[in-house]
Formats: sequence, structure tokens, C-alpha cells
Amino acid sequence: MQSKIPVTVLSGYLGSGKTTILNHVLNNRQGLKVAVIVNDMSEINIDANLIGKEANLSRTEERLVELSNGCICCTLREDLLKEVERLAKENRYDYILIESTGISEPIPVAQTFTYSDEENGIDLPSLCRLDTMVTVVDAHRFWHDFSSGESLLDRKQALGEEDTRDVVSLLIDQIEFCDVLILNKCDMISAEEADRLEAVLRKLQPKAKFIRAAHGQVDPKEILHTERFDFEEASQSAGWIKELQTEHTPETDEYGITSFVYRRRRPFHPERLNDWLYQWPEEVVRAKGMLWLATRNELAVQFSQAGPSIQMGAEGYWIAAMPEEEQREVLAEYPEIQATWDELYGDRMTELVIIGIDLNRSEIEAQLDALLLTDEEMELDWSRFPDPLPQEHIVEQEMA
Repeated sequence: MQSKIPVTVLSGYLGSGKTTILNHVLNNRQGLKVAVIVNDMSEINIDANLIGKEANLSRTEERLVELSNGCICCTLREDLLKEVERLAKENRYDYILIESTGISEPIPVAQTFTYSDEENGIDLPSLCRLDTMVTVVDAHRFWHDFSSGESLLDRKQALGEEDTRDVVSLLIDQIEFCDVLILNKCDMISAEEADRLEAVLRKLQPKAKFIRAAHGQVDPKEILHTERFDFEEASQSAGWIKELQTEHTPETDEYGITSFVYRRRRPFHPERLNDWLYQWPEEVVRAKGMLWLATRNELAVQFSQAGPSIQMGAEGYWIAAMPEEEQREVLAEYPEIQATWDELYGDRMTELVIIGIDLNRSEIEAQLDALLLTDEEMELDWSRFPDPLPQEHIVEQEMA
């Protein structure tokens, strides 16, 4: 039986240098027979043209496949499935290299290789092995893109009018789900700037291997046959998840980067929270977690912030809001929840990870504490409090 073909996927925002890295790897692949899939959003696939001219792929032994005018994480996912299946069944290749479009999210692409697609009758996990998920970051433009406040629609890079994703949210998605993170174009910033940026990225993504590069010069051994990828591990690799799971005394590193978890057993007053969100502290780079809102006592509210982008949405019902029989079933299945169960409010609590540069923890905690219900307000009818926060079950809101 033929062994599964290993696959490496290159992700990274537009202009980060994925194609340059891919070209360098292909020109230094030491005899590997490689099939390359390039996913570019333009109708004329510029990236594929560059690779075709510069990498000198052997037409008899290797293949360059272009998937254009769509994104393999969504609109072209079926095309990707079929193309990878066809390449794998040809039994001609040692390796498959995929360059995702700059607006592609890595998790849906990884799922394509992790789970069978019953709808299309394609079982990629039986044919391929996802070896490495690589994210490429443009060291020169990262902070510009991170703090721009622009959406993909603003930059005319969206999949369509319904694609309202923020640039910074896409950057975070790509950084928080990877095995290898390449900090490219380091020659365009100072060593100190590179050190500081890497320190921030390591806080956002503590598990990935970090590689600094200039002009896309990366040793192929760093991204081929690494056997680093594990879907469950990659799904839990974000820095905010580690922070929630690890009890420790926060330490500030030499670049002033630190993090802490804000936990409180008292709900937020929605009007005061809404007002404060418009004064979000600039030193906070990333925040994520669950909020307890007084006026939405049944629902846990997911909160996610990156740069100027803030998103909120209903995550689901608190266990304490479920019928008693369902509560018993959940608590029996997850007994660890009982360790933090409150007799009056159950599992309701705010648990928010905050990561930033030069954070004043005591000041931020004091500001957040002032948004909680007072002792007097705790005795009132919470449903009568003003609630200017978006009312949709799943919402996205930009805070100026």
C-alpha cells in the first residue's frame, strides 16, 4: 500500500512573501517530485505565473495546479478536495505544496485534510497527511495592517459584499493556527523591531516554531517533512487558550509584553461596558474570552478583540440557564465544571484573557470592575438596565 502523501500549506496575508518562499523551496527541494497548488484570488493567476517561470518545475514529473478567482477555505473548497484527490491517486508525487490565497483562513483548509467529505465522497485523510501548516508574516507591514482598522471590503480584497472580515481578524486567525511561523522581510526592519515583534507574536502563538527570513530564504527542511501538524494541538495553540489553561504569575518580558486573565463572578452593566469599549486601551493587543452581561443572563457572550477590531456574539446558553435535567447531564459529563460552580449563579462568570504591551494591569482591572453591577444594582431587576450593545445573536461591531 502506498504511504500517504505529505502536504504543507502556506498561509499568510497578501504581500507577506508566500510565493517567494515557495519558489525558494522548490528550487532547493533536493530531488523531491512535488505537485504545487496555487490559490490566487485574481482571474489571472499571477502567483502561479511567477512560480511557473522561476521554479523550473519538470513538466514530465511534476505539476502546477492553479485554483483561481476564489478561496480554497470556502468557495473553492470542493475544487481543492477534487484536485488533491486526483494528484494523490496519480501516485507520481513525493509531496504536495499548497499556497493559499492571502485572505484564506487556515482552519477550514486544515479541516479539508483532517476529516472525510461524505457529501463529495472524498476521503483525503486516507490519501494524504497534513504535515505542516505554515503562516508567513510580513515583518515590515505587520503593525500597519494590524492597526489599520480596515476591512477586506475597504481594500477591495473581499470575496464579495457579504465578506465583512477585518484585516486584523484575518491576521490573527492565520497566526493563531499554525505549526511554523515565518517572520519574513526581517531585512526591512531593525533587529530591535524584529525582536519586539517576535516577542508579541510568540505571546499570540506560543507553540509554533519561529523562523526569521529575508527575501523568502527558508531552509526547506523547516517546512517539509516536519511531522509537526496535529489538528487538536493546533486548535489549542493560541496564546489566549494557554493563558486560560495555565495558572501562573504573569511576567513582563524585556519588551513590556505581558498578559493576564480577568475573572469575575458579577455581571457587566451593558451600558457602562458599551461606553468603555469606545475607549479601548491602545496597549491591549489581543483580548478574548466570555462575558456575563446582566441583561442577557441566559447567554454566554463571546468577546474577541484584535487591534481596533472588536467582535461580540452569543456563544450559547450558560449551563445554569438550562433545564435541571440537562444541567445534570452536562455536569456528569464534565465534572470539572463543578469545581468552579457557584450555588447562586452556577457557571456564569466573566473570563477574559488580555495580552498587551506595557499593560497597567491594576488600572485595567479597576476600569473593568467599575463596569460591573454595584451591590445596589445586584438587587434590582437586571432586565430593565439600558442595553445599547448589538442585539443580534451573532454580531460584529467596530469600536472607534
